[in-house]
Amino acid sequence: MADDPYLLLCVARGASQDDISKAFRKLAKELHPDLHPDDKAAVERFKKVSAAYEVLGDPEKRARFDRGEIDGSGEPRRGHNPFGGGPFPGRTGRPGPGDDMGFGDIFGDMFGAGRGRPQTRAQVRGQDVRYTLDVEFLEAVAGAKKRVSLPDGGVLDLAVPEGVEDGQVLRLKGKGRPGPRGAADAGDAHVEIKVRTHRDFKRVGDDIVLDLAVSIDEAVLGAKIEVPTATGRVALNIPKGTNSGTVFRLRAKGVRSMKTGMQGDQLVTVRIVLPETIDDQLSYFLSEWRQKHAYDPRK
Repeated sequence: MADDPYLLLCVARGASQDDISKAFRKLAKELHPDLHPDDKAAVERFKKVSAAYEVLGDPEKRARFDRGEIDGSGEPRRGHNPFGGGPFPGRTGRPGPGDDMGFGDIFGDMFGAGRGRPQTRAQVRGQDVRYTLDVEFLEAVAGAKKRVSLPDGGVLDLAVPEGVEDGQVLRLKGKGRPGPRGAADAGDAHVEIKVRTHRDFKRVGDDIVLDLAVSIDEAVLGAKIEVPTATGRVALNIPKGTNSGTVFRLRAKGVRSMKTGMQGDQLVTVRIVLPETIDDQLSYFLSEWRQKHAYDPRK
């Protein structure tokens, strides 16, 4: 027996369609397989919640379910008269083998299913299709409008959301193959995002990390340096005596999470870079300095 869709979506039977949609969006966001790739229970519940919304999200299907014409999966209930009036007269709701009251041929003609149970709308919908889309690192951070070229020469326009991650799959409802003879819903298009690497930036969670090269004099004496971020250059104060490996945090300069809506930070790691040529003047200065101020940084 199919699960009760009202219980699966955690809504009352008198809930409005808007309340049902809100409940589904909340549960889908919590249970989406992209967030629980190794949690089979969460994936299974996501499937059940989606199936429940297929029934309750459609006012006509919901009314049929409330009247007892279909079950929680959208299948006609056995023994129910599809032309109204409740169960067939004199029937228990469980016809015997081969006893379909003549309606098998009628449904076969209507749905192309042959004798027996009619195909549901979900069974005759068009096929889903899958594509991959390469996006630049900064496009993934900020979001972008992109176009996918299809094998048949067509195109598919989509909005890449802000904060999308590498490997994430975007579902475009109704953008797949059309249903048989155009009589049913089209399938969906599933677009997997491939984020290209960036020369300077890396993403770690919702933070962006950057290695910043500084000269020996900037590290010793301190400096104000322009630092690139995903949204433009900002000034960073390097304090006097900064060591290589020191990490500075630029608040809210990372990626906005699609899960929480919170903005990550940018982490800037200082890397001291010596000049390509050590001239005599620098060598003399450091040798003189070492005689009076020698220290062992490894202790």
